[in-house]
Amino acid sequence: MSYLRKPLQVGTLTLSNRLIMPPMATAKAELDGKVNQAVLDYYAEKSAGGYLSLIIIEHSFITTEGKASLQQLSAADDSVIEGLRELVAVIHRNGSKTVMQLNHAGSAANEEIIGTTPVAPSAVKNPRQGTMPRELTREGITDIIEAFTSAARRTKEAGFDGVEIHSAHGYLLNQFFSPLTNKRTDEYGGNVHNRIRLHLEVIEAVRAVVGEDFPILLRLGASDYTEGGTSLEDSQIAAQAFEEAGVNILDISGGFSGFNVPNLTGQGYFAPLSAAMKEVISIPVILTGGITEAQAADQLLEEGKADLIGVGRAVLKDSQWAKRAFESLR
Repeated sequence: MSYLRKPLQVGTLTLSNRLIMPPMATAKAELDGKVNQAVLDYYAEKSAGGYLSLIIIEHSFITTEGKASLQQLSAADDSVIEGLRELVAVIHRNGSKTVMQLNHAGSAANEEIIGTTPVAPSAVKNPRQGTMPRELTREGITDIIEAFTSAARRTKEAGFDGVEIHSAHGYLLNQFFSPLTNKRTDEYGGNVHNRIRLHLEVIEAVRAVVGEDFPILLRLGASDYTEGGTSLEDSQIAAQAFEEAGVNILDISGGFSGFNVPNLTGQGYFAPLSAAMKEVISIPVILTGGITEAQAADQLLEEGKADLIGVGRAVLKDSQWAKRAFESLR
């Protein structure tokens, strides 16, 4: 049996193989973020045949203030639950498990879309947007935790198999983690333990609302690939803290201005990051980034670089990619 074909048990979550579809923004939702037929059709096509053991739904905003783009999916109020249930049903019928990714864009939000000045850990210009946000107050931080918690509750009520907390690609939690954007002098800024304080409070609150048997994933931007940004040692410390706090799977990414990082090429170009995380934690680690060949994915697993392989753009371009990948590994 190939490594890619091996099943994986994570608590109550049974994955039939090691191939997943990571979150890929589609911009297909309604303007208010609700699921529509275009969203259902897209995920029905990608999950057909159940070749992908897990599909992580694209990042969904937890509050209007944290909306990243037009036609982004919403997890921000109870009115979205019915549509999300339909989405889960489509994917489950095709034989895949599914997790919803929750996100707050922070200073990466567009003021024209959200109708107000974006928030951030500190009043530092967003590296991607160039906009100047307002610094979150203590009360604002409490509101963020509550928004993640309520969105996680909706995720579980909709029937998802787990929830993923987004802390990568220069969005709000990543902004707290990164020294580039977190200049706070209170308990949420300074050393790495303070910069992940909000993460740990979110994890604790989410765990309390979803229960012990509901998997929590966390997508971690483990390197900013920018001078003065997050160090690998910081990410290892964070990974250990997240495991101790109850995260079940760590999903590794990198880059502070989106997921495209200049000069990173090759299949599984985040493998040095995922391998470094595996050195210090025992929970499964997801690796994504430039993987286009089944044999390369299998080799990355064999070499112990990760426990699960995310293939995004190849599946985005070719909905039959996963089927052909497994046929090629027979």
